[in-house]
Amino acid sequence: MNKTEPMILAITAASGIIYGIRTLEFLLKNHYKVELIISSKAYYIFEQELGIEICHDKAVIKKQLLDYLSIDSEIKNLKVWLDNEIWASPASGSYKTKGMIITPASMASIASIACGLSENLVARIADVMIKEEKPLIIVPRETPFSAIHLENMLKLSKLRVKIVPPIIGFYGKITTLEDGIDFIVGKILDAAGVQNDLYQRWD
Repeated sequence: MNKTEPMILAITAASGIIYGIRTLEFLLKNHYKVELIISSKAYYIFEQELGIEICHDKAVIKKQLLDYLSIDSEIKNLKVWLDNEIWASPASGSYKTKGMIITPASMASIASIACGLSENLVARIADVMIKEEKPLIIVPRETPFSAIHLENMLKLSKLRVKIVPPIIGFYGKITTLEDGIDFIVGKILDAAGVQNDLYQRWD
């Protein structure tokens, strides 16, 4: 995959923050450009699940995450946007990107995207991905799903959005939590067209 255009990565207010962080880690360590948006409603979940106290400041968020991942803070491949910056570059259809990954995706975010409500930067960029027919990968939060949730995801699937539930395939020789996380992230990256060897494929 061409690495000159950025991948848009969004992390919204749902359990499973680690999937977004591990996806970010893989992309940065493999020299992909990433433009990251974290929903402000997800800050509390960052603290609960990863022990990171997110501050609503782009420079601070970037430093916090790079420190957490033990990646050089001078890295040029990561750009952070706040979720209220609806004028951000990726919100334009003329802005060149590889596509967008939302992981985890809250059901509120999925509903907003399915209804075309571009009320924050995540939903606005997702709307652009759909109208420009660019790759959009959505990783819904954990089970169970109601009929409303399923209907929203079906609507998006009919629009060629890839829905990638975080479901482990145990043929991948899953023995640790890290194995399971990498399996899911590998599947997310597969859906985005990003080559990876994060899990053992069916032989």
